[in-house]
Amino acid sequence: MSGSSFSALYLKELTEEVIPFWEQYSIDQEYGGFFTCIDDHHKIYDTDKFVWLQARQVWTFATLYDRLEQRDSWRKIAEHGSDFLESKAHDGEFNWFFSLRRDGQALVVPYNIFSYTFACMAMGKMHQITGAEKYKNAVDQSLKKIIERAEKPKGHWDKSFPNTRPLKNFALPMILCNLYNELGDLVDETEKYERTNDCVNEIFDHFWDQKRGVILENVSPNGDFSDTFEGRLVNPGHGLEAMWFIMDLGVQFDRKDWIDKAVEISLSIVEKGWDKDKEGIFYFQDAQGHPLQQLEWDQKLWWVHLEAMICFLRGFELTSSKACWDWFDKIHGYTWKHFRDPKRAGEWYGYLNRSGEVLLHLKGGKWKGCFHVPRALLQLHEISKRLNI
Repeated sequence: MSGSSFSALYLKELTEEVIPFWEQYSIDQEYGGFFTCIDDHHKIYDTDKFVWLQARQVWTFATLYDRLEQRDSWRKIAEHGSDFLESKAHDGEFNWFFSLRRDGQALVVPYNIFSYTFACMAMGKMHQITGAEKYKNAVDQSLKKIIERAEKPKGHWDKSFPNTRPLKNFALPMILCNLYNELGDLVDETEKYERTNDCVNEIFDHFWDQKRGVILENVSPNGDFSDTFEGRLVNPGHGLEAMWFIMDLGVQFDRKDWIDKAVEISLSIVEKGWDKDKEGIFYFQDAQGHPLQQLEWDQKLWWVHLEAMICFLRGFELTSSKACWDWFDKIHGYTWKHFRDPKRAGEWYGYLNRSGEVLLHLKGGKWKGCFHVPRALLQLHEISKRLNI
């Protein structure tokens, strides 16, 4: 790489482009919380507020304050968002709604467990930077709900017919690995290890399909392969994101075996998931190579590539694997070329077609907010700095 170190490159992009975008365009000064639906001309095109994205933005600014620089402005933005979450985003008993009107009136019921997990993560980080007891209470209550719902994440809103084709989904153990890692000393160390150990074992023993070389999105309750649309579904980005979560847990709990296994799985996932004709990582795949029901299967998404970059740079840091470095370097080149906006800078594009052309001219929306880009840039900056590259 010429002209600049990776560490400096990622820090500059984070602090001079991406974060100023969200500071300038996303804050709702009238009703609280954040706008996320912002196009590439910086215009707000929808004012609904999605609780998991609100929580992710709180976590992002609180994390920047905690790990990068104690800027009062970052702490105030985090508090601005957490105040909105506390007052509007749950039903009073920490059942977190999925979405709200701009003014905070609930729109969609608390069917989605990821509203809970990201709200919990946000409140945990707010407790870390403020010490306020109210945030610890929010974590305790939310975590209790998450544990209660873990067996059936959608609760009574699950639309599948009972006991016909029971499947469990990869997203829950994956996100719990990250949540417990993020909550620090808010969770007892023994309990944290037991729960994360269960999640990691479930991922390795049930969702990792060694025969096919992929992480499956859905398996039967005992981990068996289901030869169905849902059972054959592969999301390479999910798998790669989970693997760097597990690497971090491996460091925390001194489990080199977790780290080595995560690297092995990551390399298999990316070999299968890389588009050899057009480059980039596919959004979805079928484990048997059959046609998919997801019509967007061949799109290239921002978060998939950013999580892959973290995964392989972290894998290289922990194991010195040349294969990890080569994949990091390759994915960095693709990501930097295709997802950044060369005209208006700021936040990155999220959705490309298979050929790498911008598909949706948005910087944020219902599924894309202030999270994956800044989190990845911060992670990549920190890892690069430790590696002195």
